[in-house]
Amino acid sequence: MIHQEQWQQLVAMIARHTPEDGRHFSPIDFLSFGRSSKPTSLSHVATWASFALVAQGQKALRMGEDVMHYGPGDLLLVTLDMPVQSCVVLATPEKPNLGVGITINETRLMRYLEHFPLQHIGAAVANERGITVHKVAPPLVDAVIRLVELLDQPQDIPALAPLIEQEIFYRLLTGPEGPRILNMALTERPGNKVARAARWLRENFHQPLKMDKLASSVGMSISSLHHHFKSVTAMTPMQYQKQLRLNEARRLMLIEKLDAGTAGYRVGYQSASQFSREYSRFYGQSPARDIRMVAVGPEGVSPPQ
Repeated sequence: MIHQEQWQQLVAMIARHTPEDGRHFSPIDFLSFGRSSKPTSLSHVATWASFALVAQGQKALRMGEDVMHYGPGDLLLVTLDMPVQSCVVLATPEKPNLGVGITINETRLMRYLEHFPLQHIGAAVANERGITVHKVAPPLVDAVIRLVELLDQPQDIPALAPLIEQEIFYRLLTGPEGPRILNMALTERPGNKVARAARWLRENFHQPLKMDKLASSVGMSISSLHHHFKSVTAMTPMQYQKQLRLNEARRLMLIEKLDAGTAGYRVGYQSASQFSREYSRFYGQSPARDIRMVAVGPEGVSPPQ
């Protein structure tokens, strides 16, 4: 159980580093903060390997048909880059939603695993979901607090931040999240193969999807890839690709001011009418109406803090 003093300390620290609403980066490359003084509607965001703690308030995240709520005492763990929907559920100007996000650097994690005794990790879990919510352990919160404290001693960051990052890896691997972290990191695990397939889709979402070639490239059969991909992401590969395309098309219209036809073609649609139909089904209104109603600004590129 998290000590109340520990949680209050984290709230005060995040508040100090978030003078206004929005996402705030820090001099530590894998540490960031989020603040919101009011509830928000569901918005489409992209996530990557990371975990988040909400120190005050509550958030919700939708992945496919799955909806997860998380707040103080919870750990949101993301082991796969994927498009999701996220919103702030509980926040006021007096008690804003305050969160901290830690990006999991997969290269440094793999380097750490080379010297980690794998017998300390529990058995694999049946639920393969790429995003899960767990109760957070006090030692992990303590490590996060000490990481944030380094921001007040910037001269210590180069020497101590990597050590605390390794402690965070240790706490994750030896906790209930350990099997998921390992599944993400080891090449021959289904979760890692799904991650490689998802990475290809992200980098090539504008290209036609050929399931036989995608499955072969990650060493799986078509049926196995389809099964494990949906188990991890709550989406089929085609649904995953469609969300990536529509999110990017929306960004192109909002930020780069492209018209709907050009944006649809840019992300891989050959038919303007098909793009308009799928966009309307996904966002609830036509591209033109949606863009008019959404305030212009870069959205959809942050882990869910």
